Amino acid sequence: MEACETIRQRKSIRAFKPDPVPRGTLKEIMELALRAPSWANTQPWEFAIATGKTLEEIREAFVDNAEEQANPDIPHPRGFPEPYDTRRRVLGREVFELKGISREDKERRKWWLLQGLRLFEAPCAIYIYIDRSFYLQGHALNVWPIFDCGLVAENIMLLAPTYGLGTIAQIQAVGYPDILRSILRITDSKLIVLGIAIGYPDWDDPINQLHSEREPLDSISTWYGF
Repeated sequence: MEACETIRQRKSIRAFKPDPVPRGTLKEIMELALRAPSWANTQPWEFAIATGKTLEEIREAFVDNAEEQANPDIPHPRGFPEPYDTRRRVLGREVFELKGISREDKERRKWWLLQGLRLFEAPCAIYIYIDRSFYLQGHALNVWPIFDCGLVAENIMLLAPTYGLGTIAQIQAVGYPDILRSILRITDSKLIVLGIAIGYPDWDDPINQLHSEREPLDSISTWYGF
């Protein structure tokens, strides 16, 4: 699949088949993804890749803590000013419409939240983390390793369709980092940045027909010297 077409087709998958993903396939994807650029080739990323009983233990622990406030290592935004809040809300409405969940249906909305915590039943998850000392430098934050993690995550998500796989990048997947540290034996010296659910998409679920819109280039760019 050509790079341009891969980028056009990439989407967040929110329903997966239970079929396991072979370790060899994941290894190929990860090794290629490591070609991502990083500041001065620092390559700050590390990975924990979970499946099977380990991943199910994580799912169950996250669901058990669903009533608790999430406390990810990289904090959630304090708010969404415009135009970002509108974009977020539009996506939320589209998701609920495709799942047939009304605004008033609190039970189904709660169920959908739990589906997110269960990584939409993906058979595998890739957790990306970095060294705490590289991010927290005295009273300053070095945000560049976070940026670099985004680049390697994008590589993973663009490579996945070549193998018939789908992905969704989830902050929800790292909302309870202490659980992940305990189960995956990640030391406290690491900050857990992002989780990527990966597996074979269930194309029979209408949610996977969603292809979120992008702002027109002309509305967010200014050209000089052309």
